[in-house]
Amino acid sequence: MRGPLAAMNDSPTIAVIGGGAIGGYYGARLAQHGHDVHFLLRSDYDAVRRDGWRIRSYAGDFCLAPDASHICNDPRQMPPADLVLVAIKTTANDQYESLIAPLLKHDTAIVSLQNGLGNDERLAELFGAPRVVGGMAFVCSNRLAPGVIHHIAYGRISVGEFGSPPGQRVARIADLFTSSGIPAEVLADLRQGRWKKLVWNVPFNGLGAVLDQSTDRLISDDGGVQIVSALMKEIIVAAESLGLAMPPDMAGRMLRHTRTMGAYRTSMQIDRQGGRPMEIESILGEPLRQARRQGVQTPRLEMLYEMARMLDNHGVEREIRPIQ
Repeated sequence: MRGPLAAMNDSPTIAVIGGGAIGGYYGARLAQHGHDVHFLLRSDYDAVRRDGWRIRSYAGDFCLAPDASHICNDPRQMPPADLVLVAIKTTANDQYESLIAPLLKHDTAIVSLQNGLGNDERLAELFGAPRVVGGMAFVCSNRLAPGVIHHIAYGRISVGEFGSPPGQRVARIADLFTSSGIPAEVLADLRQGRWKKLVWNVPFNGLGAVLDQSTDRLISDDGGVQIVSALMKEIIVAAESLGLAMPPDMAGRMLRHTRTMGAYRTSMQIDRQGGRPMEIESILGEPLRQARRQGVQTPRLEMLYEMARMLDNHGVEREIRPIQ
């Protein structure tokens, strides 16, 4: 049996790295259902330690008192974990080693719930491929204030082994989420799952940031639908060039689901509005580079990537990897 979490016990110690819209919501759900959850927070540390978590959810609001979970601001003060959930923005991936290494024991599994491509590979380089499980969150949630998360819609998580077929480990991780009120599924192919999510993330996160428009506005007329659909098609063609099968009506289904979200602001749009670095490289840049290596032309994605880079207030502070 592959992977360090093959013998995960029924009461794992869980570390959540990042307490934003993703880490805050999922970590709070796990803690709500009695799991031993330890949050590593920075800007929200004082507020959550004082007031706990407040989750406004379409599935029912709930609060967690400060003593219902463990709040830390230094990973060296946290216990070794059975499961590390990585929910920081990909713009902070240079901090992987300092944030995660203190939490590891010989059988710790690391689940990246981050956007885009390249995160699993970097975690594998640093900590070994057998530890790494890829995760994807299909959820509409926003951080309203320190410790306050608005869960607007959806919530499913998909998990898959990095570099190997699924086994008992990912099945047990999926069960952990499902038993905590979080629908979860096991992916047969993690790479395929990552690219499927990009079919939505590239147009809606990318255009949402560049045009500063919510999802409903982006597809409010035929012109917007055409632009979004064309970007989706480029991602689908790029994925298929890598040997990853995409469902034939995928773009249409994603457009229909997006219409049910209402006026949803994507994470990149919110980051742009807040003057924070945007997840340009993982969501736009890495898919573009992989498409180029396959000889696939993606002119709309290339233009979107360059426009996002121009708008990024922190562009001079980060390494820009060449497209070629």
